[in-house]
Order: sequence, then C-alpha cells, then structure tokens
Amino acid sequence: MTTSVLITGGAGFIGSALARRLVDAGHDVAVMDVLHPQVHRKPCVVELPREVRLFTGDVTHAPDWDAVLRLFEPTQIVHLAAETGTAQSLSEATRHGSVNVVGTTQLVDALGRADFVPEHLVLASSRAVYGEGAWDTGAGVVYPPPRTHAQLAAGNWDPVGPDGVALLPLASAADRTEPRPTNIYASTKLAQEHILASWAAAHDTRLSVLRLQNVFGPGQSLTNSYTGIVALFARLSRARQPLEVYEDGRILRDFVYIDDVVDALLAALQRPRAKARCLDIGSGASTTIHELATMAARLCDAPDPVIVGKFRDGDVRAAKCDVSAAEDDLGWRPKWRLEDGLLALLDWVDDAGERTLRSGDLGVLTR
Repeated sequence: MTTSVLITGGAGFIGSALARRLVDAGHDVAVMDVLHPQVHRKPCVVELPREVRLFTGDVTHAPDWDAVLRLFEPTQIVHLAAETGTAQSLSEATRHGSVNVVGTTQLVDALGRADFVPEHLVLASSRAVYGEGAWDTGAGVVYPPPRTHAQLAAGNWDPVGPDGVALLPLASAADRTEPRPTNIYASTKLAQEHILASWAAAHDTRLSVLRLQNVFGPGQSLTNSYTGIVALFARLSRARQPLEVYEDGRILRDFVYIDDVVDALLAALQRPRAKARCLDIGSGASTTIHELATMAARLCDAPDPVIVGKFRDGDVRAAKCDVSAAEDDLGWRPKWRLEDGLLALLDWVDDAGERTLRSGDLGVLTR
C-alpha cells in the first residue's frame, strides 16, 4: 500500500538512504532538514531522489513546521532529526536540548495546530539511552553508575561491582534493560521517547521506537567529527594514517550496517502495531574498538593501530543489544557482517569520498 511519509532530518545519512528505498517502493516522500553545516559542508550537495519533496526547515522553529504541514499531509512520520554528539552534548547542552527535545515538542504542537494526527510515528532513538546498561555479577544483575572523569583519568576503565567484583556486560533489550543515560545526548533521546509516547497515547496513534546501535556505511559524513568511529577509521586507514584507539582498546560496540537499519525502519513502517513498541536495532554482535581498528588497518594496508589511553567523558564502556524482539516483531534480521560493511564503506570512500578529499574540503578531524 502506498503511503505518504515525512522524514525529519531526511537529508542526512540514514534519512537519505531511507528516502531512496521508500521512493523505490512507490511511496510519496517529503524531507524536512535544516541542512546543518556540521553535516552538510558547503557547497551543500543533497543526494535525494528527484521525486522527494525537500523542505528546508528547522524542527525547533514553529513556522517551519506549519509551512511543511500546510503543503504535505503525511500518513506516517519518521523522526530522525537530532544532534548526535556524545562529547559535544556536554559542552553544547542547550543545542542538544533544543533540537532533540524542543524539536520533538514542536513536532507534536504543529500537528495539534494543523488538527492532524498521522497514522504512525517512528522515532529513531539510540542505544545511548541505556547508559552503561546492565552487567552480570555472577550472582545477579547490577547497573553501574556513570564512569567519572577522575575514574577515567586514572585508567580505571571497567565498571566495578559490589565489593570490587568483576562484571560482565549484558546485551541491552528494551523489555528488560532500564534506561540510565550517562550523557546529555542520551538524556535528550530518552526525553524524545517519553514525549512521543505520551502524545501518541493521548491521540490514539501508533508509535514505533527503534533504539539504534552504532550505524555505519556509505553516505556517512566524512567531515563531521561526531559522525561515528567507523567512518573516521575508514577515512584515516585509506590515507595510510595510524589509528588512535581510546582507553585500553577494549571498548565494546555493536556496529550495524546502514542497509540493515533501513530494512528495520521500512519493516516498522510497513508493519505498524496498535500498541506502542520499542525495539533494539543492531548487528547482535559486539566488537572492541581495537578489533575494528585492526580490521580497518589490515584491509587498507595501513599502520597498526595505537592504543593511546585517551578517553571521552560521558562515554560508556560497553554497548551491544539483543535483536530477538525486533526479529520477532518486524520479521527482520541483520544481514551484514562487520567486515563486509567496512569493505563497502571503504569502496565508497575511494569513490565519493576521495573526490571530496581532492577538493580540500575535509580538513583535519579529531575523535
């Protein structure tokens, strides 16, 4: 069945990939995006199908919302627009709160002014809402507090359980893992979930919340230092530069390829549920940052990675998820192995990325 879909932040990495797939499936698609220079460097090139209606607008600005909803009445809305920098959120909290929290309240207020209730809202949330997540003591489950600056500066990387017992990180799952954000970005993402859950219940509309793990793949910004570690490692490895690995290299992450994420979003749009749902979207596997760096260096014949002992405040030690609920609910499962996805990203860096590099637009990035 053909539907009309509005994607906020739809000119970005995930949004543009989703828009292309929706257009290919015959849906009517509109995108609302502020085209922020941190993501879209000048000269700005927006890679969307010509069938997509692009509204240049700010989700925090009520008149922009009103203008979009006067011209496009979406059956479903995918809310992707967000500030995403974990470390950046600690120094630019107002910016993250404005875009992520106020941008979401502006969305629902605009729907109210338009006297319009979409059939389905889909929110791209984040694995960050879990914070350090649940850890196994061998005798039970504990939720470690956020790692402090002093703890990290002393090189005490792993959370420690009661009486100093060693802990084992558990895979997060929305139906059993408590959200306990450890940084401002994560707090704003959890606030988005609460706002939309409250509004959807009051208006009898459907809601799907997808908590995404670390998404990577072709189309990811090579100029945004907060875009993700996989894109950074791919770019530096292709340039034969040594990769700096933070902490002791044993930070754990669940890296999920862009095509798998788009498949999950499409499945959520195609299979809305009467009851609000919250699902975890990842690869279902965990990888250390050192393993990722070693793989990227090997594929590019780059120097061996260097463990540097640096750290980021607000970061978590381990993140991975259990995707079984998403598999059951959406009829979806991740298909891409990390190495295959990394090879596809490296090929894209060679193609599209190197043209940008030759233009001198990338500059120097930091983690």
